[in-house]
Amino acid sequence: MNVVRAALPTLRAQRSGLLLTVSSTAGIVGGEFLSAYAASKFALEGWTESVAAEVAPFGIHSMLVEPGFFRTELLTPESTQYADASIDDYADRTESTVAAWKSMNGQQGGDPAKLAVALVELADRDEQPARFPAGADAVTTFEDRAKLLAELANANRDLSSNLGHDRG
Repeated sequence: MNVVRAALPTLRAQRSGLLLTVSSTAGIVGGEFLSAYAASKFALEGWTESVAAEVAPFGIHSMLVEPGFFRTELLTPESTQYADASIDDYADRTESTVAAWKSMNGQQGGDPAKLAVALVELADRDEQPARFPAGADAVTTFEDRAKLLAELANANRDLSSNLGHDRG
């Protein structure tokens, strides 16, 4: 946020620019034991969408990158520390989740070098996508979330659509 705030006066003055924000698929779908992380990504995505609308009249574009799992240092023991299970009700699920995350270390499907090349390609285009699901798992996450949102919108359409004031 501070970088965007610092850059905006220059971008507004030149009436062009690209704000490229890297989020996560956790900004689209939360997950078990990811509450704080997902909350920060959902907030970042809402902030980015709002800023994009505010700066578009100045010729400033925005691209929100939502990567899935890329083979970075994220899951290495040097990078990620897991808290000890402190609530018995969660202990078994926590242990299982930590084991699953540790087993993914070095197995993530995304290649960061290929992502960098893709982002440069997208940035060089005349028009950038507002959102870029980065990686096959991110595309699946987008598709699954879109399907779920459509199902939820339709599940109670009649009830939801009739919540306005009666005309009288």
